[in-house]
Amino acid sequence: MPTKQLKPITPGQRHRIAPVFDDITVSKPLKSKTKGITKSGGRNNRGRMTSRRIGGGHKRKLRVIDFKRNKHDIPAKVQTIEYDPNRTARIALLAYADGEKRYILAPNKIQVGDTLISGESVAPDPGNSMPMRNMPPGTFIHNVELEPGKGGQLCRSAGTVAQMVAKTDKYVTVKLPSGEVRMILGTCYATVGATSNPDHFNTTKGKAGRTRWLGRRPITRGVAKNPVDHPMGGGEGKASGGHPRSPWGQSAKGKKTRNKKKLSSKFIVRRRKAKKA
Repeated sequence: MPTKQLKPITPGQRHRIAPVFDDITVSKPLKSKTKGITKSGGRNNRGRMTSRRIGGGHKRKLRVIDFKRNKHDIPAKVQTIEYDPNRTARIALLAYADGEKRYILAPNKIQVGDTLISGESVAPDPGNSMPMRNMPPGTFIHNVELEPGKGGQLCRSAGTVAQMVAKTDKYVTVKLPSGEVRMILGTCYATVGATSNPDHFNTTKGKAGRTRWLGRRPITRGVAKNPVDHPMGGGEGKASGGHPRSPWGQSAKGKKTRNKKKLSSKFIVRRRKAKKA
């Protein structure tokens, strides 16, 4: 999906690079597959702020997405390609042969009328979902499961894609968009192809207000705060700062915070920040 440069008839449009919605086929979602969202504003059940810079934003409806693709060996036709305010990728409405309808993450270049299917022995065509052990090495995938039957957790945002590079009897080796290479059980499902809306990262918001519409509140620099509020705060004039720190004193310039005893570390073949040979 391309982008467009707007004419600077207002200050907010001068640097705005907007997305183009030519791929969207309908404007309203399927009512039976939507439900309301309760926003927390970053507060927990005690009313304490546990996630900063969250709040406000436009009212949304949650589209129920099928990340598991567990309706096996039943062909489904793509009915619509839709916009989802809760994610950067597009979503597609599938109409299965038995009459059921489900939303999925729209794979890139999928069009209305295409037929998709999921199962053990389906063809590795874009949009089809299958166990990674049945894919040929080199297949590009998204919506990747980490545990069988749990549903896709990796590569779900706009334009992301992983690659299944090798496989053994039990595990497959997947190269993720971050550069990390890790082993995943071959019985885990993934969807063939990349996610839709790859030009999402070429857009610019143009003004601060558009960020507020998305539910993100302003960020205050640590050096602009008082010493009671931040380790880098205080000082006369601009004589403040010191070593870059988080508000809780943790180093903010490359300190490794991953637990060395984490069980999933044994599945990582190469770290995302490892130096390339």
